[in-house]
Amino acid sequence: MGKTAFIFPGQGAQYVGMGQDFYDKMPVCRQVMDKAGEVTGLDIPKICFTENEEIHITEYTQIAMLSVEAAILKALEQEGLVPDVSAGLSLGEYGACIASGVLSLEDAFFVVRKRGIFMQEAVPSGGAMSAVMGTDAAVIEQACQETEGIVSIANYNCPGQIVITGEERAVAEASEKLKELGARRIVPLNVSGPFHSAMLTGAGEKLAEVLEHVTVGEPKIPYAANVTAQYVTEASQAKDLLIRQVSSSVKWQQCVETMIADGVDTFVEIGPGKTLSGFMRKICRDVKMLNIQTTEDFTKAVETLKKQSTEA
Repeated sequence: MGKTAFIFPGQGAQYVGMGQDFYDKMPVCRQVMDKAGEVTGLDIPKICFTENEEIHITEYTQIAMLSVEAAILKALEQEGLVPDVSAGLSLGEYGACIASGVLSLEDAFFVVRKRGIFMQEAVPSGGAMSAVMGTDAAVIEQACQETEGIVSIANYNCPGQIVITGEERAVAEASEKLKELGARRIVPLNVSGPFHSAMLTGAGEKLAEVLEHVTVGEPKIPYAANVTAQYVTEASQAKDLLIRQVSSSVKWQQCVETMIADGVDTFVEIGPGKTLSGFMRKICRDVKMLNIQTTEDFTKAVETLKKQSTEA
């Protein structure tokens, strides 16, 4: 039997109402989300469940997303379900850190609240991000290198979809080059800053100070880090990678490929939206993909995972 991975989406998948049925119906989920509120001093249910602008503002989005992801994770653990490996896209890597035992719930909530604030504060004027469709990574990398100013790859999402980030002028210039080189489509993203670019280095430096005050444990299960697309197997690796992640490329496609090469054939997307499931269809169609964003999804996934474990 193959291995199972729990994977966690990042910022951008959030929506009003995310996690509400878990909060209302499952005590363990309510406890986790309330814990996020205690740690951060925020009204997490209000941010997640009611019409508001905060849910789309980085400093609130990140902690709200993580609280929902962690709540579903703990409900799965209560059912006796734990993954063989884990990973998360950008913010979602903190869900993987919780799943692996590298960070406690409290420390993860504390760090991510600070991370969101630092990233919001670090957003300089004149930053931009664009999704590039239908062009090989090597072509995009070369176009960025040949463009004056700060522009680089933010996300290797899946074949045919890569996001570039950096100074507005440099992103625009690189986009024009890529059109000339045959990019099928380039879509400017409605984001609040040039995330995962060198322009966010200062946010990473502030995050380093916060991480000095939390306990990073040895991974009970390995997780694939965004920066390297390799497994983190020692606590000593984790802090540095989380710091670098803020201003480095997210190698999501490569993380998935690492897990598949390790024998993972079942992926469980935990949290709002189906972004990672969509990427998976372009990375590899030969694996089983489960998505949990509602209690109905949860029931079906638990049944499937328990059936798989008994058949092993």
